[in-house]
Amino acid sequence: MHAKDILIDGFGRIQEEVHAALDGLGPDELHSRPVPDANSVAWLVWHLTRVQDDHVAGAFDLDQVWHSQGWDKRFGLDLPRDDTGYGHSPAKVAKVRVDSADLLTGYHDAVHEQTLGALRALAAKDLERVVDERWDPPVTLGVRLVSVLSDDLQHVGQAAYLRGLVQSAAA
Repeated sequence: MHAKDILIDGFGRIQEEVHAALDGLGPDELHSRPVPDANSVAWLVWHLTRVQDDHVAGAFDLDQVWHSQGWDKRFGLDLPRDDTGYGHSPAKVAKVRVDSADLLTGYHDAVHEQTLGALRALAAKDLERVVDERWDPPVTLGVRLVSVLSDDLQHVGQAAYLRGLVQSAAA
C-alpha cells in the first residue's frame, strides 16, 4: 500500500463518519447544544469540511469548493466569506444553521471528491513538498494532510458523540 492509498482510505473514513453522524437528523437535532458554549452537530460538520476544503485547496493550489461550486451562497451564512470556523465564539457557532443535513453532506461530498482527485495524482516525493513556511519547521504536504485527517477525525467524533447525547435526551 502506498502513502496516497492510506490517505485516500483515511479521508474515505471521514466521509463515512460524516454521513453516519448526520443521518436522519432534523434541524432541531442539528443545532442542539448541550450547553450554551458548546458546538452543534451542524457546526462541527460544517467546520471540519471548511477546514478540509481550505487546507487541501491551499496545499494543491486549487480553488476552494466553498467558492467555486457556490456552497457559500447555498449556505448563506452570516459570516465572512472565507470563514472556516477557527476560533468561533458561541455566538458565531449559533450562526451556522441549515435547514437540512443534506446541505452539509452535499458540501462534504463535494470537498471529498476534490480531495480524492488531488490525492490520486500524488507521487511519494510530493509529500515532502513544503506547503507552509510560516512554521518552524516548515510544513510539508504530508504533514498538512495528516493534520487535516486528525482534525477532521476529532470533529466528526465530537459530532457523533453529540448526536448520541441529543438523541438520548429526546428519547
